[in-house]
Amino acid sequence: MDEFKVSIQQLNPVMGDLAGNRAMAEAAVRAAGPVDLVVFSELFLSGYPPEDLVLKPAFIDRAMAEVEALAKTTAGGPALAIGTPWREDGQLYNSLVILADGKIHSIRHKVHLPNYDVFDEYRVFKSGPMPGPVDIGGVRVGFPICEDAWHEDVVECLAETGAEIIIVPNGSPYTRAKHDERMSIMVARVVESDLPLVYINQVGGQDELVFDGASFALNADRSLAAQLPAFESAATTLTFRKQQNGTTRWVCDKTVRVPVPEADEAEWHAAMLGLRDYVNKNGFPSVVLGLSGGIDSAICAALAVDAIGADRVHCIMLPYRFTSNESVSDAADVAERLGVRYDTVPIAPAVEGFTAQLSTLFEGRDLDVTEENIQSRVRGTTLMAVSNKFGGMVITTGNKSEVSVGYATLYGDMNGGYNPIKDLYKTDVFRLCRWRNTTVPPGGLGPGGVVIPERIIEKPPTAELREDQKDEDSLPPYETLDGILRRLIEDEASVSEIVTEGFDMATVKRIEHLVHIAEYKRRQAAPGVKISAKNFGRDRRYPITNRYRDE
Repeated sequence: MDEFKVSIQQLNPVMGDLAGNRAMAEAAVRAAGPVDLVVFSELFLSGYPPEDLVLKPAFIDRAMAEVEALAKTTAGGPALAIGTPWREDGQLYNSLVILADGKIHSIRHKVHLPNYDVFDEYRVFKSGPMPGPVDIGGVRVGFPICEDAWHEDVVECLAETGAEIIIVPNGSPYTRAKHDERMSIMVARVVESDLPLVYINQVGGQDELVFDGASFALNADRSLAAQLPAFESAATTLTFRKQQNGTTRWVCDKTVRVPVPEADEAEWHAAMLGLRDYVNKNGFPSVVLGLSGGIDSAICAALAVDAIGADRVHCIMLPYRFTSNESVSDAADVAERLGVRYDTVPIAPAVEGFTAQLSTLFEGRDLDVTEENIQSRVRGTTLMAVSNKFGGMVITTGNKSEVSVGYATLYGDMNGGYNPIKDLYKTDVFRLCRWRNTTVPPGGLGPGGVVIPERIIEKPPTAELREDQKDEDSLPPYETLDGILRRLIEDEASVSEIVTEGFDMATVKRIEHLVHIAEYKRRQAAPGVKISAKNFGRDRRYPITNRYRDE
C-alpha cells in the first residue's frame, strides 16, 4: 500500500450504555466512508472511567458480546479499533480490540495502569504485556493505550518491532493547560520513535470529569498534521502516504487544524460541558437554582443557560428580611438577561415557624449562626421541593473558596445534584464572569452581551444572613484567601512555605485549620466539574478525623 486512510472518532460515549455506544460506533463507521481503519477512544464501548462497574461479570459478558456483534459488521468494510474492557484467562484488562474481515483480528492490552490523581485502574484491571504492532492491510500500526504513551518503553517496543504508525486511543480528562502537556509528551514519543503519531481523545462529561477531545496528529518531523476541536464531538479522515527520502516512512496529509481554546474560554467550556452532560445523560428535564443576586448564583445560571438552554432553567429568588432591595433587583436583572423562568418565594413564614418551634428549647440563648443556618436550610428545602414536584435537578452554587473553608451550610446552600463551579475559586468566578460578558462560547445556548451585570461583580460578596453581613467579616479578602488556598490544596505547601511568600502566619494557620475541619462537609457535597490539577473528591481525599496541623 502507498496510501493508508484512518478515520479518527472523537465522540461522546455514555457510561454503561453498551448497546448505545456500539450503535454510535456503527453510525460513525458508516459516516466515515471508504477508509482502511476507524479508531475510537479508550474504553469507548463501556465509557471511561468505568470504575467498579467492570467488576460486575454480567457487564463484561455483555461488553464482549457487543464486540463480537460489532466484529461482524466489518465484513467488507474498514477495520475497527475500539476500546473496551476485556476478560482473558480470568483476568480483566483495559483493552483495544481490532476488528476486521467480520471477526476479531487482534487484541492489545494496556500496559501502564495509572494510579494517581483521578485514576485508580490498578483497582480493577490487570497490566498487559508489552505489545507488538498490528498488521492492518499491510501497514504495521502500534496501539499504545493512553498512559502507555506517557512512558517511553511501550512506544520504543512498538518501534523496535516494526511499527510504522503510532495511534494512541485516550481517555484523558481536562485540567488547566492539559493540552500543552499532552502535546509535549507526544512530541517526545515522536522524536524517540521517528514515527508519525495520532492522538485520539474522548470528549464529554462523566460525573466530575470532563474530557475535552482536542485530538491531533503529528508527523515524524513533529509538524502538526491535524488538530480537532476541543469540547465537541468531531471526526476526520487522515490520509497517510508512503514517501521515500532515503528511508521509507508514512507522512500524513495536512487536514483540519482548529485552534484549541485556552484559559478562560477553556474553563467555561469545561464547566458548561460537564453540566450539560450530567443533566442530559442522567435524564433530567431541567434544572432549578436559587438566584440570590450574588455572583456565584449568577454565574451558575449563565452556565446552565449556555449548557442546556433558557427554557430548561428555573431560577427562584428566596428573600428574607436580610435580603437587600439591591439583591432582589440584581437577581431579577440576571433572570431577564438570560431569559429564564423566574419566581419569587419569600421564606419568612418557614423561617419564623422554625424559630417559634425552637423558641422554648433555645430560650435564654443569643442569636448566632444557628438562626443563619435555618434561613439557608429553608432555602435548600424549598429548592428541593420544587425539584421533587417538577423533576428539575437542583444546581448548587458554592465556589471552591467556600467549599475549602466550610463557608457553606449542610442541607442548605449545599443542597443539590451538581455544582458547575465547585472547582473554581472565588477569584476565578470574578474573572470568568467578566469573560462571559464579552463572549458567547461556541456551542453555548445563552444570549450575547452582558449577562451578569457589573454591579453584581463589583459589590462586596455577602451571604445576607444577618444585618450588614459581608464575607470579609469571616474570611480574609478573596485575593488573599485564594492565594493561600491554592498553595495549601493544589501544591500541598506547608504553612511555613506559604508564610515565606508574604502571607500572615496567623491567617495561614487559621485557613489551614478551616480546610481540615470542613472535610466532613465536602464528603457530603454534590459532585462538580474538575477544572484544576487537584479538585475535592476525586483528587484530594483527606481523612475526616484528623488532628494533624502544620507547626
